[in-house]
Amino acid sequence: MSFFKRNTAPSGPPEYLIVGLGNPGRQYELTRHNAGFLFADLLADKNNTKINKIQFKSVTASIDVGGHKCLLMKPQTFMNNSGEAVKAAASFYKIPPEKIIVVFDDISLPCGRLRIRRKGSAGGHNGIKSIIYHMNSDNFPRVKLGVGEKPHPDYDLADWVLSNFKKDEIPSLREAAEKACDAVELIVKGDTDKAMSSFNS
Repeated sequence: MSFFKRNTAPSGPPEYLIVGLGNPGRQYELTRHNAGFLFADLLADKNNTKINKIQFKSVTASIDVGGHKCLLMKPQTFMNNSGEAVKAAASFYKIPPEKIIVVFDDISLPCGRLRIRRKGSAGGHNGIKSIIYHMNSDNFPRVKLGVGEKPHPDYDLADWVLSNFKKDEIPSLREAAEKACDAVELIVKGDTDKAMSSFNS
């Protein structure tokens, strides 16, 4: 019997893809657009593993969520081409859209809030647009992490989503990412309605 913690993902191919969206590179680490990456890192930590296997134009880790084997992904294609990575993994493992859970930033929600949807349009988010395009489907669940609205209407959108979180926003983001981990587990278990009623803001 080992007393060391280790990742004990079930054997066999993954049943689900869990995709955190963001941009690779140190300069983007704490930007609003990288909320999905920050979530993925937290979920990996909870599974006592690192997201460090390079495959499907992503860095990945095999994890156990609610007794189901999942492939946790951080696409390295840059946000606007996220669908290339998702399509590659989904095609390889024959995973249908409804078992692809995407976690990403949402500027329409205050920092720290969550919103869960079963499916839907991209809502102007380029990462989601790319996934819908490459999967030829919008029928995948998603968890939106609030990153706050632009300071004023004339503020450039790209500048805003690529700006760093303020120090006083980090605790709210961390709390939201913790809730997102719980929400994703409910979705994997088939309790999407419960996830929506528990966490939607």
